[in-house]
Amino acid sequence: MRGADPEHEVGVGPHPEPRPTDDRYDPALLAGGDRRNVADRYRYWTVEAIRADLAATARPFHVAIENWRHDLNIGTVVRTANAFGAGGVHIVGKRQWNKRGAMVTDRYLEVHHHDRFEGLRRYAADHDLTLIGIDNLPGSRSLLTEPLPERCLMVFGQEGPGLSPEARIHVEAVLHIPQVGSTRSINAGVASGIAMATWAAQHSATDRSG
Repeated sequence: MRGADPEHEVGVGPHPEPRPTDDRYDPALLAGGDRRNVADRYRYWTVEAIRADLAATARPFHVAIENWRHDLNIGTVVRTANAFGAGGVHIVGKRQWNKRGAMVTDRYLEVHHHDRFEGLRRYAADHDLTLIGIDNLPGSRSLLTEPLPERCLMVFGQEGPGLSPEARIHVEAVLHIPQVGSTRSINAGVASGIAMATWAAQHSATDRSG
C-alpha cells in the first residue's frame, strides 16, 4: 500500500563500498542513490534488468482495458498489473493514454496496443489465453464464486459504457464483482485490482513483497 509521497524522501542513498559490479546494476544509481518507487530487491538495478526479471517471473495472466474515449483509469490498471506480476497489459482503441497514474511502472512491463478488439482476440488465441470479461452485465456470473482460468486475459471496459459490443461477443465468459451499495458500478482501476487479487488467491500465487 506504500506509495511515493512527495513530502518524504523515498528510496536509498549511495550503495556502500564495495559496490556490485554485475550488469544488473546501474553505476549512476549505485553512486548517487536510488529514489525510485521500486521493491527493495530491485534497488540499484537498471530498468532493462528489472524488465527482464519481471518478464522471466511473470504470472500467466494478462489484463486489457478498452480506451475508446481516453479512459483515465489506464494508469491505475498498469500500475496494479505491475504489482501483481501480470504477463502484460493491453490497451484496445486509442493509442494515447494518461501515464501519470502508472507511476512509471509502464517502463517495467510490456504494454501492448491494439487498434481494434480483433487484434486482442488474435493475441489471446496465439498465446493460449482465455478471454474473460469483467463487467456487471445481465447474466454475468460472480467473480468470487467462478474459477478463473490460470491462463487468461481479463478485459475491462471503460467507466460508464463498460465492455464494448465487440468485447461482449468474443469473451468466453463475463464475470461481475458483487456489490451491495447504491452505486451501479466501480471504476475499472478498482475493478482490475479486485480481479487480479482474485486470480492470485485462486492460483496460490507467491508473494514477493519487499
